[in-house]
Amino acid sequence: MGEKDFETLRILKEEGTMEQQVSLPEMLDARERRATEQRRLLDTFHETLLCFTMNIAGPVKNSERIRAGFEIGKKQLEDRLKAADIRWTLREEINEKTGNEIIYMLAQNPLSIKKMTSEIEEESTLGRLFDMDVLGPDGVKADREQIGFPGRRCLICGKPAKECARSRTHTVEELQKKTTQILDEAIREADAQEAARRAVSALLYEVCTTPKPGLVDRINSGSHRDMTIFTFMDSSAALYPYFQACTRIGRSTAALKPEETFAQLRRAGRRAEADMFAATKGINTHKGAIFSMGILCAALGRLPRRSWRSPDVILKECAAMTQGLVAGDFAGLTPETAVTTGQKLYLEYGITGVRGQMEAGLPAVLEVGLPVLREGISKGLSINDAGAATLLALIAATTDTNLIARSDIDTQRQTVTELKELLAQTPYPGREILEKLDRRFIEKNLSPGGSADLLAICYVLYFLESEDE
Repeated sequence: MGEKDFETLRILKEEGTMEQQVSLPEMLDARERRATEQRRLLDTFHETLLCFTMNIAGPVKNSERIRAGFEIGKKQLEDRLKAADIRWTLREEINEKTGNEIIYMLAQNPLSIKKMTSEIEEESTLGRLFDMDVLGPDGVKADREQIGFPGRRCLICGKPAKECARSRTHTVEELQKKTTQILDEAIREADAQEAARRAVSALLYEVCTTPKPGLVDRINSGSHRDMTIFTFMDSSAALYPYFQACTRIGRSTAALKPEETFAQLRRAGRRAEADMFAATKGINTHKGAIFSMGILCAALGRLPRRSWRSPDVILKECAAMTQGLVAGDFAGLTPETAVTTGQKLYLEYGITGVRGQMEAGLPAVLEVGLPVLREGISKGLSINDAGAATLLALIAATTDTNLIARSDIDTQRQTVTELKELLAQTPYPGREILEKLDRRFIEKNLSPGGSADLLAICYVLYFLESEDE
């Protein structure tokens, strides 16, 4: 069974009872309701009406898959309207078993709107499933031919759609199969792009958060002599394809056991490290983020888009993918074979580091970091200032092995104690306190890189849960 077969199984399983057949009378009633509502809105607003629906063959007009395709189209349409500074007077959306539908009332020339919608319909294969009707204030429908666009083409053969429909050239089963293929490919690509965009944005937000004690930020390079903020920008850009790949791996293996997804990620991670070192000329900027953010993107790939706004669901999936990671990676380790700082700390103190955090579902992120970030922003702080406080809270809530590697465990523990005392009095320290901490960390050559990776995870989850707010 191939990757696309597993993807189909996953979506069908998710759709479950949501996928219902619609009878002809139900479809006719839905069309009449739509026409009546359109007439009412035209009489009320005397503006151009834009109605977006999906052109779906067969008796099933709505499902998880179809709704996902509709959401992609809606986003493309609203992005184009916003880019043209076009605001809608009214927007009505209906999602029922008879289909997905959204109506906009626009104070615009109907032909200019028809040109925009026709461009969207022509720009991608998925656009061939979009049905964007534009009616002028007089109720007359604008045609593609009026603005120089050809008529719609058949999904299967590319000939004029009206001819194929009239002669019934293709069976409903053929059209359904092609529709499923188009939707699956479009959803897979849209999700991979969105996850990668969010991941890279989070890495850039993290490095730009200022001041950050001991870390590279917009003011200085912290305790690092070999890198600057521009090094991190180069590295972040180089990792975009990797985050896309991780999301695709998650999607293609979603019907398999979670650990199977993680096994494939490790191969992709090695390639990503090579890309990072090539971009930074051998400097390690994001090795930890390749691990943690890669797992997060794969978890997004394994989950339906509706779950992306639920941090607990996402992190639970991360935990499922990495069960047994600590035991597996440290199995048979002895003082003679321990080479890395992480291995030595595990043997001496039982510190599991980021592996243990990930296997537990990143509790530091879910229970500490994300709540601090949310609360700070809700209090009116900028995302920069809320993020700086979130970093301190994460350092205080975890055993950052980067701090130990640059000093010793006693220094790390003392740092945690001092930060807990500070945060108990001032949960969101001001710039003066942060700059003082930065100087102290630099003097001691401390760098909480592990906590910085967790801050980036907090940013991604915050972006996703607050989307469209």
